[in-house]
Amino acid sequence: MHTLPATMQVVEIIRPGGPEVLQVGLRPLPALRRGEILIQVEAAGVNRPDLLQRSGNYPVPADASDLPGLEVAGVLVAMDAAAGPWRIGDRVCALTNGGGYAQYCAVPASQALPVPQGLSMTEAASLPETFFTVYSNVFGRGHLGAGESLLVHGGASGIGVAAIQIAAASGHRVFATAGSADKCAACLQLGAELAINYREQDFVAAILRATDRSGVDVILDMVGGDYVERNLQCLAIEGRLLMIAFLHGARAPVDLGLLMRRRLTITGSTLRPRSAAFKGEVAQALRTEVWPLIEAGRIRAVIERTFPLDQAADAHRLLEAGEHVGKIVLTASVAEGPR
Repeated sequence: MHTLPATMQVVEIIRPGGPEVLQVGLRPLPALRRGEILIQVEAAGVNRPDLLQRSGNYPVPADASDLPGLEVAGVLVAMDAAAGPWRIGDRVCALTNGGGYAQYCAVPASQALPVPQGLSMTEAASLPETFFTVYSNVFGRGHLGAGESLLVHGGASGIGVAAIQIAAASGHRVFATAGSADKCAACLQLGAELAINYREQDFVAAILRATDRSGVDVILDMVGGDYVERNLQCLAIEGRLLMIAFLHGARAPVDLGLLMRRRLTITGSTLRPRSAAFKGEVAQALRTEVWPLIEAGRIRAVIERTFPLDQAADAHRLLEAGEHVGKIVLTASVAEGPR
C-alpha cells in the first residue's frame, strides 16, 4: 500500500506580480471533499488564466485552491467513498478547480478522464483545460453542426490547436488566424484549410474569399476589442460568435443592423466558475466524442516545451512571450506511486 506523505511541494503566488512571484513552498496534502479523488501529479498544464491569477486579475472562487494550475495528469492515490467508478492506481488527467502546481491535487471525480491510450502523462496533462473549453463552447454554446465551418483566432495557442484538431477531425471546414508564417504552417498541419497571418492579411477579406462571401458559421475568439466588429463581418447568416477572452479589450462597437439582418448571435462564457455537474457533463462528452479520436491518432497533444515544477516562473515567461505553438507543461518530481 502506498503511504501518502504529510506535506507536498507546491508553487505559490506570494503576491500579485510578474513570474518572479511564483515560489516553491511546502503545504499539507489537500483534504478530500465529498466526491473527490486525490491525484499524485506527474504533470500540470500551464494556461493563460494562470498568468491572470498570478498578476491579480483572475479572482479565485471562494471554495477553490489558491494555488495556480487548472489541469493535471497523474496516478489516483486516494478517493472519497462517493467518488464513483475510479480505482486506486488509475492513470487519470483532470480539469482542476485550482491547485495543479503541486505534487498532489484533489479534484472532483466527475472532472477526471482516463489518460488516453498511447499518450504520456505529460501529453495528457496538456488536454483538459483547453479541450473542456473548446468542446463546451464550440459544440455546446456554438452548436457547430454537420456541414458547418469554424474560424479559430489564435490558432497556434493551446486553445487554438485543440479547436482546429477537434473540429477538423469531426469533419468541419476549419480556418485559423495566427501571427507568423511558422504558426500558420502549424495550423495547416493540424487540419486548418486556411491559415491567415493577421499581421500581413485582413482576415475578413481572406475568409470572405475562401467562403465565396458566405462567411463562416462559428467563430471562436479570445481577442475581443476591435476584432468583434470584424468578426461579425465574416459570419454567415445565423452565425455564432463565441467569446472566451478579450486580449484586445472588453469593450467593442457592434453594428446592430448587421447583427439583425444576418440573425447573428454573440455569446461568451468562462469555465472555472461552472459547477462540477456541468464540467462532468463536458467530461463525459469528451470521453465519448473526442477521446476515441485521440486514441486513433487523429488528434494529438501539441507541446512546445516542458519545465520542472520549480521552474514555473520560466514557463510563465515563455507563455507570456507568445512565441509558442500548443501547450507548455510542468513536470513534477514525485515519489513512485501505485500503478
